[in-house]
Amino acid sequence: MTVEQQTRFRTLKDIPTPDYMSPGGSLCAGCGGLLAVRLFHKVLGPNLVWVNAAGCLTVMVNYPYVPLKSNWLYTAFASAPAGAQGVRDAFDILIQKGKIPAEEDVKVVVLTGDGGAYDIGLQSTSGAMYRNLDFYYLCYDNQAYGNTGFQVSSATPIGSATATTPPTPSEPGGNMFKRKDLFEIWRAHKPPYIATLSSSFAVDFLRKVEKGSKMKGPKLFISLAGCPTGWGYDPRETIREEKLAVDTGIWPLKEAVNGEVKHTYLPRALKPVEEYLSTQARYEHLFRPTKRTEVIRMIQNDVNNYWKMVSKDENVEIRLVGE
Repeated sequence: MTVEQQTRFRTLKDIPTPDYMSPGGSLCAGCGGLLAVRLFHKVLGPNLVWVNAAGCLTVMVNYPYVPLKSNWLYTAFASAPAGAQGVRDAFDILIQKGKIPAEEDVKVVVLTGDGGAYDIGLQSTSGAMYRNLDFYYLCYDNQAYGNTGFQVSSATPIGSATATTPPTPSEPGGNMFKRKDLFEIWRAHKPPYIATLSSSFAVDFLRKVEKGSKMKGPKLFISLAGCPTGWGYDPRETIREEKLAVDTGIWPLKEAVNGEVKHTYLPRALKPVEEYLSTQARYEHLFRPTKRTEVIRMIQNDVNNYWKMVSKDENVEIRLVGE
């Protein structure tokens, strides 16, 4: 059975028209995390509970002004998966005892930024996976601690400037640590479904959420979340920035079903990473006043090496940059 037969999402015309999020709100204009939540909601519908780890999207819900047509639970930075366990257990017990009908059951979704997903909440998340908790885990990855001033996180890419890794005479390239691979950290726990997402590939995004919704157990969705404030670009360009990340190979679109990895978008030819880096203020120090060729080359080599392995593993031909 083909993907087209398995999914109700074939083209952009199939994106559901109902919105479960009101317009306006207190988040930054062009927030990629907000786009991800909106698309996620369109697939799962309104009958869910968001369990929010402290972060950028925490300021989206300011009582009594709630933009969501669903349920919301605040938790501390490190404990969203533990909160999700409580919600899931409570509904299971209430249904089992006949206190509420089964049709009133809800989907439980942890919503967290990369700070909570890669760093502060990783222990709690590992525990929830160990217990095989049936929940969705949506990470809006803006690649820094965006809500508190854009400090470095373990999701921050090499060469990026943040509030705590600015370019300096001793470290002119900015952040020089490589990102953690959250996809592989989750895969080591053997959950049923893991996927990377980008709102710039909306149909791919919707298909993956739909696919995960048919599986029981922990399900991870890592969505690239363009951040105009922290990355330094015009808020109107979020979709362009996210698409450039995919087209340059910096942000691969892939999934793992019961541990088996498959890329859902395979570019025929990668665009140079410079096309992506040069559009954002967080990489400006790589181009001015002196071009940091060695750092740019390092980033390009990492991307090329990744896609060399993909080409071999999935038996496809991808034209790399400079090779």
